[in-house]
Amino acid sequence: MRDLFFLGFLAGLFLLALKRPFLFVLVYSYIDIVSPQRLTYILLNSIPISAIAFLCAFGGWLVADDKRDSRFSWRQVLMVMLLGWCAYTTVTADFPIDAAHKWSWVWKSLIFAIFLPLTLRTRLRIEALILTMILCASAIIVTGGVKTVLSGGGYGELNLMVDNNSGLYEGSTISTVAIAIIPLLFWLAKYGTIFRPDWKVRFYALALAGACLLIPIGTQTRTGLLCIILLGTLVIWRSQKRFAIGGAIALLAVITIPFLPATFTQRMGTIKNYQGDQSASTRVQVWKWTWDYVKTHPAGGGFDAYRSNRFTYYMTEMQGKGDDARMVRSKITEAGRAYHSAYFEVLGEQGYPGFLMWALIHILSLLTTHRIYRRYRGLGHDPDKAWISPLAAALQQGHLVYLLGAAFIGVAYQPFIFMLVALQIGLATYLARISQQDGSDKMFAPAAPASAHKGRVMA
Repeated sequence: MRDLFFLGFLAGLFLLALKRPFLFVLVYSYIDIVSPQRLTYILLNSIPISAIAFLCAFGGWLVADDKRDSRFSWRQVLMVMLLGWCAYTTVTADFPIDAAHKWSWVWKSLIFAIFLPLTLRTRLRIEALILTMILCASAIIVTGGVKTVLSGGGYGELNLMVDNNSGLYEGSTISTVAIAIIPLLFWLAKYGTIFRPDWKVRFYALALAGACLLIPIGTQTRTGLLCIILLGTLVIWRSQKRFAIGGAIALLAVITIPFLPATFTQRMGTIKNYQGDQSASTRVQVWKWTWDYVKTHPAGGGFDAYRSNRFTYYMTEMQGKGDDARMVRSKITEAGRAYHSAYFEVLGEQGYPGFLMWALIHILSLLTTHRIYRRYRGLGHDPDKAWISPLAAALQQGHLVYLLGAAFIGVAYQPFIFMLVALQIGLATYLARISQQDGSDKMFAPAAPASAHKGRVMA
């Protein structure tokens, strides 16, 4: 019955998209984020729905979309270069079979992120993609939030619709994404046009934000807690009422602590002393190994190069309670442990060249959104432009939350994150296009000679 429901739902979406081809882009985003084929038993698993949706999205853009003054950004160029470099390191990988398996989904993530900004030609399309991403993520987040309230959750124990610890269904990953989308959620609640802001929209946004904050508690991930702290800091920093908002956040934290599960507070306590936690200690050792590895393999070892690691370290932990408490030093030997960090993931797999490309994509995105935020910050009185600066700030805050979470989880090529980058590119190219049309803004000057790109402006 579940298979028939999802099959009927997707069929309905595809039929709607036949009239408005851009909807194929949103359908592909839904499939990429929610992975409905993993929620069914047989039917969708036997149909390449992801490939069909992408071909329809690309075909719809190619046939029906307005491609005049299409813009290709330097970040898209970098993604093309990164895609090519990943293909090369896959061919020369230390573990060819494992590398080929990871490559089978990484190239799709990069291709869609390169293509996506070309379709974001209007404010409505940008908003529609944001709304789709949030609603798709909320399908997982609301489920996790409800289960957290009812059971308290647990590290590795919170079942998020499927018993599969990958993609957005992995605890640390969904914790990072849940916190990263909160600024975009409140932007929609204030400036959205698809669902006009009213008390129902604001109430749902507030309820969903609460569910987002519950996810790190339910999954009991230290990464999620750090993301919450960073987002709170960013909100206070950008706010004109820093003391009031800071006091409210502090008060909320004090009120919440007594209601947190004991297992959550105990696990968060290991942040101070990583040497007393085997998981955290292992990550540090993997990072040390990766740093030494890339010194002798500057071009990287291809996807899943971590499988060759092996190391021994000592872990110190407190055992017993009260007068019987004592420090115990244990010898730990590990092998083939994953990077648990997007930064070391890219460094170990793609070496210095790949890491430079990947890092530049994110750095340029942050710089561009900051420039947009500053350029449009004082235009709150203009109804046509009041939404721009807050959106740039929300995208930047979400991106910074991701970059913090990425320090502790291997999400370097996560499709949801690349969609967030594509949104930033789409916003910049959209603003460059309308600014060129009305001649009101010189901020987005052509980034490359027009002759080199047949008249297409880089932004």
